Amino acid sequence: MGTHLVRSLLDEEHFVRSFDRAGNNAPVAHQATSSDSRSEVEYFSGDFLSPQDVEAALHGIDVCFHLISTTIASTSNANPVYDVQTNLLGTLQLLQAAVKNGVRRIVFVSSGGTIYGVPKSIPITEEHGTNPTSSYGITKLAIEKYLHLYRILHGLEYVTLRLANPYGVGQKTDAQQGAIAVFLGRALRGEEISIWGDGSVIRDYIYVDDAINAMVRAANVDVDGGCVLNIGAGVGYSLNEILAVIEKVTGRKTNRKYAEGRTYDVPANVLDVSAANALMDWTPKISLEEGVRRFSDWIADNGEKRCQ
Repeated sequence: MGTHLVRSLLDEEHFVRSFDRAGNNAPVAHQATSSDSRSEVEYFSGDFLSPQDVEAALHGIDVCFHLISTTIASTSNANPVYDVQTNLLGTLQLLQAAVKNGVRRIVFVSSGGTIYGVPKSIPITEEHGTNPTSSYGITKLAIEKYLHLYRILHGLEYVTLRLANPYGVGQKTDAQQGAIAVFLGRALRGEEISIWGDGSVIRDYIYVDDAINAMVRAANVDVDGGCVLNIGAGVGYSLNEILAVIEKVTGRKTNRKYAEGRTYDVPANVLDVSAANALMDWTPKISLEEGVRRFSDWIADNGEKRCQ
């Protein structure tokens, strides 16, 4: 998503600094110019847990988009200490550096799929209770609370986007997360697709372009200090329905293997996105079938390459 976000911000003629992992402890920065000569991007490598690296990356920045996460929901429960140390602690240092450098706003990508836990009603509004069933979700929720605290203590603005399950062009198809990407990749390669449970688990899937559009709008939307918004398609699909769409788009029959369900998987998660529409005039545009088709066509044209 970071690649898509940078491109979108450049299209709107913003200066962008992109912070990513470093191969060593020393931060390295270099300049690059986009196809639009009026826009500029600076790539900065460093250690998210290094206060010095983060502070240097935030120098002169007005809005910080926080997309970093070192864990995923399916593995975070195996080592909650690592999850907290690398994500929560790192974010607290980021907030300290943001205050020190005069950053105006943090746009934080939280998790609409894990924050709420087992839903009491569908679709889920932002007022729904938060009872995550994974360390990943708990850490995301803790970050949300600290953003609110830093607004009270230091006047740091924030917009938290509780994102549904993003998918689309540039996503890895051999990773541990991302059902659509993994399923689509395996279907195109003729490989077996493993499904936890009976395939009835329902999730909200949002195409990457729609997600990025929400992030860009969140940078300057008028908020009274801070707000929390759900960002999703607002429609739920079961894993079996996802596979049916993949079969329709690719024209290939999927080879499915069903296994015992996972304890942290809630039965359904569909987000109510009406608040984002009201506040930011944002609504998702890409249907599931169209998104899968675009993704499939990109894989056919580019193989397994990541976005460059």
